[in-house]
Amino acid sequence: MTRYFTQDHEWIDVDGTSGVVGITDYAQSQLGDITYVDLPAAGSTVKKGDAPCVVDSVKAASDVYSPVSGTITSANDALGDAPETVNTDPEEGGWLFRIDLSDVSELEGLMDKAAYDAYVAEL
Repeated sequence: MTRYFTQDHEWIDVDGTSGVVGITDYAQSQLGDITYVDLPAAGSTVKKGDAPCVVDSVKAASDVYSPVSGTITSANDALGDAPETVNTDPEEGGWLFRIDLSDVSELEGLMDKAAYDAYVAEL
């Protein structure tokens, strides 16, 4: 499994043509306490850059952009009862949705961990 990052602070773990998407630790730290997560429906299709998910926090509501195009296969329904998991475990248990990628070449425009860390260090 390979993890990629976006400049909008989403991550995606990719295994073949399947991916798991969430927001980074940096993103959750900027949002503050997460109070609600509006998750996408399984079966919906998204294009790279669409916002299939919204994260509400004490500071603001923030769109979560899909790092790739594809079909949503499932969402992390556990966040309905425990949205704070995005704060406490953003890059594992706080994942948002799973997606079947329609074009794996879209991964080429994303960052690896080292590039993302360098990007965040400059913010």
